[in-house]
Amino acid sequence: MAGLLIPWIITIGPIRMSLYRFILLAFLLPCLIGWISGRAGRIRIADISFILYCFWCFLAIGMIHGFDYAFQPSGMIFIETVGAYMLARCFIRDADDFYNMVRMLLRLVTLLLPFAVFEAITGRNILLSAFSAVYPTFPDNFVDPRWGMRRVQSVFEHPILYGVVCASALAFTHMVLGYGKSFAGRWRGTGIVIAATFFSLSAGPMTALASQGMLLGWNWALRSIEARWKILCAFGFLAAMSIELLSNRSVPVVFMSYFSFDESSAYVRAEIYRYGSASIMNHPLFGVGFGYWERPSWMSPSIDMFWIIDGVRHGLPAELFMALGFFAVYLPVAFKSGLDERTQAYKTAFVIAMTGFFLVGWTVYFWNATYVIFIFLIGSGVWVLDVETNAAAATPRDRSRGETAGNDRRNGHMAERGKPPVAEGRKRPYV
Repeated sequence: MAGLLIPWIITIGPIRMSLYRFILLAFLLPCLIGWISGRAGRIRIADISFILYCFWCFLAIGMIHGFDYAFQPSGMIFIETVGAYMLARCFIRDADDFYNMVRMLLRLVTLLLPFAVFEAITGRNILLSAFSAVYPTFPDNFVDPRWGMRRVQSVFEHPILYGVVCASALAFTHMVLGYGKSFAGRWRGTGIVIAATFFSLSAGPMTALASQGMLLGWNWALRSIEARWKILCAFGFLAAMSIELLSNRSVPVVFMSYFSFDESSAYVRAEIYRYGSASIMNHPLFGVGFGYWERPSWMSPSIDMFWIIDGVRHGLPAELFMALGFFAVYLPVAFKSGLDERTQAYKTAFVIAMTGFFLVGWTVYFWNATYVIFIFLIGSGVWVLDVETNAAAATPRDRSRGETAGNDRRNGHMAERGKPPVAEGRKRPYV
């Protein structure tokens, strides 16, 4: 993960490489071998979906631009998608691996925070300048200040991407690293994530932060109600149906209008959704490739919306395969039951973090390192599906003794036999 913070651009002929791409390439074949051999658990729908997504991107690019051209961009898509997903899929196999991953993510955000404060106040991106003094990097992308401060870009291509990466750590930090800790211990890391995200001064990351914060608050306030998530889903469904029936705007457009810093940004995003959706319907099979897509002359060619850009570029099948890969992990993990307390907390953190990614994807396009982190984090939650439930793991004799059989590590805790995973004297954390 640390390689994602090294912004060097390494050019090999016509190929644009970076440190994290070299790492993904080095681990790609071993991970695929481990996945095929079953060392990463059984093959799942999401695994196949991401592979099909890459295949369809190759096919679509070849049909639009020619297959001689298609190998390079589709090869990068494969490395950044299947490579990142399989890396997490193969190396994060239990609760301890997941904890270590989250701890590393928080350390990276903590490392960036002091440089972000300096950049926001002085307007100087000293971190990117230091890296560019050694090897070429992408340019310092100065965006119009907000609230008297520079929008922090840090080591990413744009302030929005910096903010999305920092915001992705909120639920993980609060519920994984904060599990079993005191109030102060839980909020210390959470505060770091909030502060780091704030300095992006971007609506997209703030959306991810706010949505995760609201879900964490809901989970805490209704922690005594087992059906709290079903209640929230029912409210969400009723709200969406009400908007569709009573409003002249669609649900995504209404959502984007309320999560923007100004009306002009909301209007532009609504137009991107409108014309992007029309482009997908006009070119449903292979999209328009990397060239021109139909839009008014005043609109920028940039498509700042992750959940439609694949459909515009590579056709509806590519978008559906990406969405299927996401939801084929998100929904089974969300509905996984019978877990011990620690694993349940980790599962909840994963679902809340992915909800934040899903929502912010309607206002932001993930690319390069941010895209890799997104795909990697999807793969990091698959281990939950391989955890044996309490009911399945316990024999009748174990149940009569009140013990749980099976491997403690695989069930998400390292507790001693017959003892709860929470240390004595600690308040039981909410999950």
